[in-house]
Amino acid sequence: MPSERLLSVLTCPLCPAALEHTGGALRCAGRHTFDIARHGYVSLLTGHRRAPSADSPDMVRCRASFLGAGHYDRLARTLADLATRLAPPDATVLDAGAGTGHYLAAVLDALPRALGLGLDSSVPALRAAARAHARAEAAGWDVWRPWPVRTGCADLVLNVFAPRNGPEFHRVLSPDGALLVVIPTARHLRELRASVGLLAVDPAKEDRLHRTLTAHFRHERAEPLEYAMSLTAEEVAALVAMSPAAHHVDAAELRRRVAELEAPVRVTASFVASVYRPRRGPRQGA
Repeated sequence: MPSERLLSVLTCPLCPAALEHTGGALRCAGRHTFDIARHGYVSLLTGHRRAPSADSPDMVRCRASFLGAGHYDRLARTLADLATRLAPPDATVLDAGAGTGHYLAAVLDALPRALGLGLDSSVPALRAAARAHARAEAAGWDVWRPWPVRTGCADLVLNVFAPRNGPEFHRVLSPDGALLVVIPTARHLRELRASVGLLAVDPAKEDRLHRTLTAHFRHERAEPLEYAMSLTAEEVAALVAMSPAAHHVDAAELRRRVAELEAPVRVTASFVASVYRPRRGPRQGA
C-alpha cells in the first residue's frame, strides 16, 4: 500500500491535484482513480498502452536471475557509495526506468531513512520493483512523458541504463539535488558482440549524454568502473536476453550461439556513473 510520504510526492497524471488513498486505489479531488495492483505498485498509465520499449516478462525474469547472481554488485555498491555523498539519509530518491528495483534497493540500503519511488512502464518489472525494498514504492509510468511527481520533491534521481528525460529530471529535483546516470562504455560486453550478436555501444555515448543534459544540468564528475566477469553459458544467455539485443536475436538462434561458447566465458563489464547538478532556472510544472 502506498505510504503517506509517497502520496506527498505523487500527483494525479491527468490534473495537478494531490492523490489520496481510498480503498484499493489512489484518487484525486477530480475523482480520477488509479488502481493499486495486488502486487503493490500503483498503475498511473490507465488508458494508455505499454511503452514499446517496456521489458517483457522474459526480459525481467532474466534480469532478476542475472542480477541476483551478483554479477553487477560492484555497480550497485558504487551507486550506494555515491548516494551517501549526494543525498541526506532521509532523501526522496526517484528511479527513472527502475526495472526490477535492484539499484534503487542498494541505494535505499545506504540511506537509512530514505524513500524510493521507481517509475517504469513494464508490468513485470513493476511487480519486482514493488517488493525490492521495504522503503521502495513503484508506479507504472512512461518516463518520456511529464512525470506525475511534484516539482522539486527529489533529493536524488537515478537513471541506470534507462531513457533520459532531461527536462523532467531537472523539474523534479530540488535545487541542491543530484542526478546519477549510469551508461555502458564501448568496452562493455565486447567479447559477446561477434559471437552472440550483442549490439555495439556507441563510443560517443558519453559525449552524447553530456550534450543531452547540458541545457538543464552541469556535469560534476564521472566514476568509471570496469572489471571481468566469469559467466556460465546460462548466465550469458540471461545477460543477452535482458538487454536490448533481446529484441533483435531470435531465441532459438541465441540458444544455438550460446551453446557454441566455451564456458566459463570471460566477459568485460564496463560502466560510467556520472553525477550532474541542476542548473539554476525556472522549473515548469506543479
